[in-house]
Amino acid sequence: MTSLLRRARMRLAATPATLRTRVVSNTTDPGTTDQEPTAERRTRRGRVRLIGAATAVVVLATGGIAVADAHKTVTLDVDGVSTTVSTFAGSVDGLLAEQDLELGARDTVSPAGALSDGVDVVVRHARQVTVQADGEQATVWTTALTADEALEMLATRGDDVRLVASRSTAGGRPDLSLDLTLDGPADVVVDGTTLTVPDGSTTVADALDRLDVELQPLDRVSVRHRDDRVTVVVNRVVVEDVTTTSEVPFDAVEQDDPALYVGQSKVTTAGVPGVRTVIERVTTVDGKETGRDLLSDEVTQAPVAQVTNVGTTKRPVVAAPSTPSTPAVGGGDAAGLNWGALAACESGGNPTAVSASGTYHGLYQFSVATWQAVGGAGLPSEASADEQTARAQMLYNRSGAGQWPHCGPRLFS
Repeated sequence: MTSLLRRARMRLAATPATLRTRVVSNTTDPGTTDQEPTAERRTRRGRVRLIGAATAVVVLATGGIAVADAHKTVTLDVDGVSTTVSTFAGSVDGLLAEQDLELGARDTVSPAGALSDGVDVVVRHARQVTVQADGEQATVWTTALTADEALEMLATRGDDVRLVASRSTAGGRPDLSLDLTLDGPADVVVDGTTLTVPDGSTTVADALDRLDVELQPLDRVSVRHRDDRVTVVVNRVVVEDVTTTSEVPFDAVEQDDPALYVGQSKVTTAGVPGVRTVIERVTTVDGKETGRDLLSDEVTQAPVAQVTNVGTTKRPVVAAPSTPSTPAVGGGDAAGLNWGALAACESGGNPTAVSASGTYHGLYQFSVATWQAVGGAGLPSEASADEQTARAQMLYNRSGAGQWPHCGPRLFS
């Protein structure tokens, strides 16, 4: 205060004489008759006015000090970008208002409250990121500046925490809204190979561009920690429709056929298996199947039932061959002839044999008409060997060995 008074006196001493005279004349007391103040009164009034002038100077000087105290120089860091700011704001909120910075509910600012000269004000805007923790995805907010920082903040969510990059509509570039690292390299794992980006202070999309990694429409991109480094992981995803077919069994149907003897059967319609077609959508990630969805399952070719005719006619009683008392037309006992030799010659001894032309059947190569003439039903090749032999002997008794012009002499061998 003493120095302020001293400066006030010095300013007063420097005041022009006319001003000083005017000040003195203003101290005149209009109540005196001689218009001349006494010496004592002049002294007292002059002292009062001097003190008033000094007080005014003190107030002016104090105001200058207050203005000097209101001015501040601070550092404003907004999402990693620092700026030196000169301000008269008295609070952090006032500084943010001066800079037109609006904070959302999840944004952070530090410190808060009164603003001091030289302080660092740090503002962080929150961003939404997609997190995959132990296979489960969720959307969270973070004020981290880099993927590395965000992963450290989210490490408590699980052992395998990843930031999932979205695919933009413009060219399908992967977008994480965060750079990979603040400094240092980053790795890219793709197609079983680990590639290195020397400067990781870049976006996911730019990192892949630098390494000439092309993404397919369904590929997935994520960022995680691996061996204490930030690593971009590219998973190749393939989705394709797979068609498989399988056989559908056919039904077996039997129907009565009076043209056949009991115990005889004949397939009249061959069975044909059907086809079942199944279409599935299969998803593979890096060559390993991760999902299979059924699209359709239907019988695309119906089976054809097999139809078998089953005989219903009873077999006729076969008359016994003629006895020696009954002379045979062939001139001997038919039962005593070598029917095995005849059968071997005619059919190779095969009771189901059919000639290449389809005309002759069985052991003794009956024609259907001859077979029916001796009481046979159906086809000779479908009858038992005993019945075929009995009816051959009946034919021999009627017509002799001439019925078998080539092999007939074998009967007498």
